[in-house]
Amino acid sequence: MVDLDTFRQQTQAWLADNCPESMRRPIETEHDQCWGGRKWIFESDDQRLWLERMAGRGWTAPQWPAMYGGGGLSKEESKVLRQELARIGARRPLESFGIDMLGPALFKFASEEQKCRFIPDIVHGRIRWCQGYSEPNAGSDLASLQTRAEDQGDHYLVNGSKIWTSYADKADWIFCLVRTDSQAPKHQGISFLLFDMASPGVSTKPIKLISGSSPFCETFFTDVKVPKENIVGELNKGWDIAKYLLTHERAMIGEFGLAMAGRETVSHMALRGIGSRDGRLSDGALRADISDYEIDEMAFALTIERVVDEAKAGQGTGAASSLLKYYGTELNKIRYELLMAAGGTGALAWKGEEDVTLAKHWLRTKGNSIEGGTSEVQLNIIARRILGLPA
Repeated sequence: MVDLDTFRQQTQAWLADNCPESMRRPIETEHDQCWGGRKWIFESDDQRLWLERMAGRGWTAPQWPAMYGGGGLSKEESKVLRQELARIGARRPLESFGIDMLGPALFKFASEEQKCRFIPDIVHGRIRWCQGYSEPNAGSDLASLQTRAEDQGDHYLVNGSKIWTSYADKADWIFCLVRTDSQAPKHQGISFLLFDMASPGVSTKPIKLISGSSPFCETFFTDVKVPKENIVGELNKGWDIAKYLLTHERAMIGEFGLAMAGRETVSHMALRGIGSRDGRLSDGALRADISDYEIDEMAFALTIERVVDEAKAGQGTGAASSLLKYYGTELNKIRYELLMAAGGTGALAWKGEEDVTLAKHWLRTKGNSIEGGTSEVQLNIIARRILGLPA
């Protein structure tokens, strides 16, 4: 194992040789973010090359074990890699629910055969996943779900529907909560099932949002045959997996509040929109608000780092994921409020050259406090499980 200074030098050299210049520019359109999968059409040769090179080193999932295609890095090495990617403004090579949500659950609950089958494809972006959790009558009360998987001997027969399924119309596979024992109490009798979205009987219908985009879908299952080998963990014990995966989803959503690699800072965008005087943003009040936001953002980034370190030390994320989800989504809303203020009347434009405008992003942030568990639910969890307040 090399020391961190040597690893940093090697990483800098590799990135200089392998990260295309176009992958070091701020993200401007939705398609600039690569999601992979069998339906994905690469925006450019550089986007494809960047994914292939990073996945080839396992650096799309740098701390995952090398035996499954991951980078096999220590948490210290992974931190150096994140710093070096941020230093050159490199875009994330792969956006992936498989990496951010499903993968950790597979490592904890899946069989060895399932890990070998699915994890390398997640690392390389060969499968795009969606999440089958919420239903029309089971949102915050998720355990009330009614989608059924009936035992048919060598397979399950799945019937029901899901809602708010992000990118279901673009996904290859789904990780889905289904009821396998209708007589059990609602938190029991639930199983965690993986299946191909191309299976006969699966259909999707996009839901148009106030922002004009349609990332969410209604998803319908009619007599969908799913092999029994695709159940993860124990039969009727899927609620444990669901809760574990939700902690990763909430931490992922919380990171919306950070200035991610490939995204301009609020300060830079405000300077570009308003201009400066003596090197400082000319609007003093807005300058102070942005300073407050960026201090909070830095403090939040350190909090995320601490929680991640605690999780890697075996303490798990647990209720802290609710704290990250709540504060991160509030920060993201503040970010876009500031950008709208900096943009003035021009920020109200609805149609642009790429039809992706600031106003649409601003409207989209309003959903952050609903998806992945509402802010009210998160505040209850924080109150009870972190602060120890009475119910």
